[in-house]
Formats: sequence, C-alpha cells, structure tokens
Amino acid sequence: MITHLRSDLAESYHSAAQKARVITETWVAENIYCPFCGCAYISHYDNNKPVADFYCPNCSEDYELKSKSGTIENKIVDGAYKTMIERITSTNNPNFFFMHYDKQNLDVKDFIVVPKYFFSTEIIERRKPLASTARRAGWTGCNILIKKIPPEGQIFIVKNGIQSPEKEVLSKVKRTSFIKKYRLDARGWILDILNCINRIPNDSFSLDEVYLFEDELSAKHPENHHVKDKIRQQLQVLRDKGIIEFNGRGQYKKLPRTI
Repeated sequence: MITHLRSDLAESYHSAAQKARVITETWVAENIYCPFCGCAYISHYDNNKPVADFYCPNCSEDYELKSKSGTIENKIVDGAYKTMIERITSTNNPNFFFMHYDKQNLDVKDFIVVPKYFFSTEIIERRKPLASTARRAGWTGCNILIKKIPPEGQIFIVKNGIQSPEKEVLSKVKRTSFIKKYRLDARGWILDILNCINRIPNDSFSLDEVYLFEDELSAKHPENHHVKDKIRQQLQVLRDKGIIEFNGRGQYKKLPRTI
C-alpha cells in the first residue's frame, strides 16, 4: 500500500474541494481492499450515487468516503442532517471510510473503516441552520461524532501512516458483524453497553460497575423501565459473541479486539 496521495491528478481542477475529492477517491480505488470479504480492490461508482462512493464487486458492500486534513478522532463534517438520519435508519445505508491526510505532504495519516451497524442517530449532531442571509437560508447540516463510536467500530486500515495487517482488519470487522442482524433500536442498546464498558478503565470489571450507568441509560431509553435487566441481557450477548468474558459472581473481563 502506498500512503502518498497523487497531486498530479488534481492539476486540471480549480476548486480545492474538487482537488481533494479527486486525489482521495483515487487513492482509495488504487489502494483499499474490502474490509468485509478481503476482495483485493473496491470499485468506484461511475456517477455520484446518493448512497455511496464505492462498492465491493465481490460481496456488494457499499462505502462512503469522508476525508479531511485535520484529525478525525472527534468529529467530521457531513451533509444535510435530515438526509443523514434517513440514510442511517434505512436498510441500504453504507459503511464509512474516514481519512485523515497531511495537506502539506499529501500523505495519508489515518484511514478508518466504520461498519454501518455502528451508526445510530446519537452519533449524528445537528448543526445550526444557515442564517437568513445565506444563499441556502435555513439549511441544516450535521457532524458525525466519531468519539461516540465504540473503539470496536473504529477499525484502522492505516494508523499514524502505518498500514495495519489485512488479516487483523478482517478479523476485527468479522468480530462485530453479529450486530448487523439487530434492528436499529436493539443495536443502540448493544452500542450503549459497549461504550459503557469501554469507559471502565480496567479490563476486569464487575456488574455493579456497569450498573453505575443506569441513570444515564434510563435517560437515553426512557421507554425501558427495567434497565438493569437490559444491562444483564446485553452483557450476555457480548459474552456469547466473544467481546467480553464472564468469570462468575458478577465479574467480567474485556477480551482483546483482535482474534
């Protein structure tokens, strides 16, 4: 994999946005494999498809690319809020690629794949509508809050300019693929419990430590009046799927993210 972006591709463009789009999308097409099935390449859609930028010719997974010259650890700007909410709650929402590149040296620093089942409405932040004096007055954009996506869903293909082993990437994607079978509301519970567990500083933790998040989870899921029961249910799911280990008497352990 070559982590340098080809600046010569953008010589015929004048807009900075167009230049960035051409060089980043070309890099993906020339360097990135499918993180779901391992197909050696992914294909670019011929025209601007509303749902995605790339697709895998082998397993048909769709991908949308978001790139920026700044870091991507907190948030990344996206398009219209309403459109984004409709997309992630639909049945054909794409997986996402997030790229951080050095604008001066044109080197890819970080490249992350986030499987589509890690997206929930909670990680989409509504921006303020454009002012009445703006050309698109009232238009409301959004930000994708990367920091709210569990680490299990932020899978680095490139980190700090160094390529991750392909086998490791495929393993990490496969490890959480069970989440995609759940409906959006049930998926939200799994992601919430994952985030709670990841906020516990030690690898070993107790059921009582997870119960400390009860009020927070109750506020997020006001329709559920048995939050402790739901916590135990989700911990059992994560245990059965090899995300955590149950050691008896209310004691658990986080398992390594690489199989």
